[in-house]
Amino acid sequence: MLPNEGAVYGPEELLLLGSVLDQVIQSLPPNLRTPYNRTAIASNILACACIGERDPHALRRAALMGSTHAVAA
Repeated sequence: MLPNEGAVYGPEELLLLGSVLDQVIQSLPPNLRTPYNRTAIASNILACACIGERDPHALRRAALMGSTHAVAA
């Protein structure tokens, strides 16, 4: 089971997580904005959020450097 299975997020948290995802995706070069990378980045954000992290900077770092998935170049 993944750490974020069964997690419940409120509207403000969903807005934050979606915003972080959008920012990270936009920061990538166009050739790295693949469906695989979007999924990996979202998974990394959720893995970080499920342990209580809500700082946007920490979530952005986790999105690209998280241990759940590496972003494919």
